[in-house]
Amino acid sequence: MPVGPVRQRVSVTELQAWLATNRAIVVDVREPGEFAGERIPGALSMPMSKLDLQAVPVSQPDRWVVLYCQTGNRSTEVAHQLVQAGRTPAIDLIGGLQAWKAAGLEVLVDRRAPISLMRQVQIVAGSLVFTGTVLGALVSPWFLLLSGFVGAGLMFAGITNTCALAMLLAKLPYNQRSA
Repeated sequence: MPVGPVRQRVSVTELQAWLATNRAIVVDVREPGEFAGERIPGALSMPMSKLDLQAVPVSQPDRWVVLYCQTGNRSTEVAHQLVQAGRTPAIDLIGGLQAWKAAGLEVLVDRRAPISLMRQVQIVAGSLVFTGTVLGALVSPWFLLLSGFVGAGLMFAGITNTCALAMLLAKLPYNQRSA
C-alpha cells in the first residue's frame, strides 16, 4: 500500500489484487503501436514520448495510479519524472507487461496491430548490417561503413538506454494507432 511522496514499486500479484477491488488505475507508458498490440485490460494509454505529466491521473488514498511499460524501464523513468514534478506517490509495476504475462494474467491482444518496436528495430538494423556487408563484399569495401555505423548505433542505444532508431520508427503512421 503506497505511503509518502516517493517512487514505489508494486508486484503483479499486488496490482492484480488492487484491480480486483477497484483500487488501481493502470497507465501504459509504451508507444501507441505497442499499446494497440497488447495491454493490461482497462489500462490508459499515455505514451512516454508524448507524456504531459499534468495529464497523468493522481493517486488518491483509496485508488492508486500504477505505471507500466514492457519491462519496467520506461515506467520507472516516468515515475521518477512524476516524483520530481511533485506528483506523488508514483508507482510502477515491477517487470512491466512481461512480468504480468509471465504470471499468466489476462492481456488484451490485437493480432492486427503492428509488430513491436523492438522487433521493428531488429529487422531494420539487421537488414542494414546485412546489406552493408553484402555490398561491402561485392561492390566496395566502403559499404562496410554502413554496418559499422549501425553497430555503433546499437552499442550507443545499449549504453544509454535510448534508441534513436526506435524513436524514429515510433513516429511512423502505423505505429501511432492506439487501441
